[in-house]
Amino acid sequence: MAASAAAPRTVIENCAIATVDAGDTEYASGHIVVTGNRIESVGPGKAPGNLENVVRRVDASGHLATPGLVNTHHHFYQWITRGLATDHNLFDWLVALYPTWARIDEQMAYSAAQGSLAMMARGGVTTAMDHHYVFPKGSGDLSGAIIRAASEMGVRFTLARGSMDRSEKDGGLPPDFAVETLEGALAATEETIDKHHDASFDAMTQIAVAPCSPFSVSTELLRQGAELARRKGVRLHTHGSETVEEEKFCHELFGMGPTRYFESTGWLGEDVWMAHCVHMNDSDIEAFARTKTGVAHCPSSNARLAAGIARVPDMLRAGVPVGLGVDGTASNESGELHTELRNALLVNRLNPAHREAALTARQALRLGTYGGAQVLGRAAQIGSLEPGKLADLVLWKLDTLAHASIADPVAALVLGAAAPVTLSLVGGEPVVEDGRLLKVDEDAIARSTRSEAQRLARIAARA
Repeated sequence: MAASAAAPRTVIENCAIATVDAGDTEYASGHIVVTGNRIESVGPGKAPGNLENVVRRVDASGHLATPGLVNTHHHFYQWITRGLATDHNLFDWLVALYPTWARIDEQMAYSAAQGSLAMMARGGVTTAMDHHYVFPKGSGDLSGAIIRAASEMGVRFTLARGSMDRSEKDGGLPPDFAVETLEGALAATEETIDKHHDASFDAMTQIAVAPCSPFSVSTELLRQGAELARRKGVRLHTHGSETVEEEKFCHELFGMGPTRYFESTGWLGEDVWMAHCVHMNDSDIEAFARTKTGVAHCPSSNARLAAGIARVPDMLRAGVPVGLGVDGTASNESGELHTELRNALLVNRLNPAHREAALTARQALRLGTYGGAQVLGRAAQIGSLEPGKLADLVLWKLDTLAHASIADPVAALVLGAAAPVTLSLVGGEPVVEDGRLLKVDEDAIARSTRSEAQRLARIAARA
């Protein structure tokens, strides 16, 4: 449905534009007209001069306009456990940190979500996602706290309501006190969907069903979780094929690799996306392509935990939907998605099978925008600058010392230093201006996250 002509208009002019549409249309100097919460027009040169009800004009000289960045994998609560277990692989890292994570409460989850969201929003993220799977008994309304933080920040948001029911006594990694029961996890997930999921075109909050991983959930939770998601019409998310240890775990416990195991439980399909997918063979990639199962590529986290290099170029060539993820900030302390554009390009060029032909700067930008929208099931609404889509867009300042001598603005954004965000709109509403968040006090968030990190550390130490 098109925006009403009577709605207020914002006109942005004189900027380079990378639309990331199907033809990768770009303008060296162009305009964008936003009407209400939708993009009305995008094109070269100045906007039409006879537009009515223009409430704001932005001279964006020296800037690049792109779709807002879309984050496809994160764990917000980890904001208050950054900088720990810095020299561990995934399994050792999880064993080291689960006892601390299992003691979070509602205030900690809210504060950590604020920190995670603030860092991403300042860096151009307009659609965020959180995979939250730690629900200690008596910890309060963690899902509600996370959703409230996203709403206050003003960003579009998907909460992947996670769960774990395979603890140490069952051969899993989480401590026994850190997991839910099968029945409890399914009931709480359904309640979260019923309370918070919005299926509308311009939805600000959506919910996905997201059991944590093969080594922390039972086969029955995966199977019944998939049935629940499809009954409710929501998407499915989990971790998959992240490390060689996971591959070994699946073969020992289930007699098959992760992809075959997921397929046996109903976890391949166009309504599914998985984080990492580092250790995928040709048949795994073919299965993802055949079923249109999506991938959240997290290059910094994969490097931090020495997981390996995902075969992103091969996935893209096969037709697998791929987006970018920050991942939890206990394995990517920067917490920023715009740096993942650069890291995705650089890390994939280290793969000797592809080297300099792995990814281009424009492919990296597509991963962080339209690719993310595909993975979250929202490519019809966001991810590219096209008339009729939601007005989620970012103006990157590229005329300073850091970028001014790079002629190609997309190369400047992807390969250069992290570019400042002059303006970020979500549904036409400003969320960031001149590098500062508009709807929240980021200095107060910094103080709160430090305080909650210290409180959690004290509680964990006593335990």
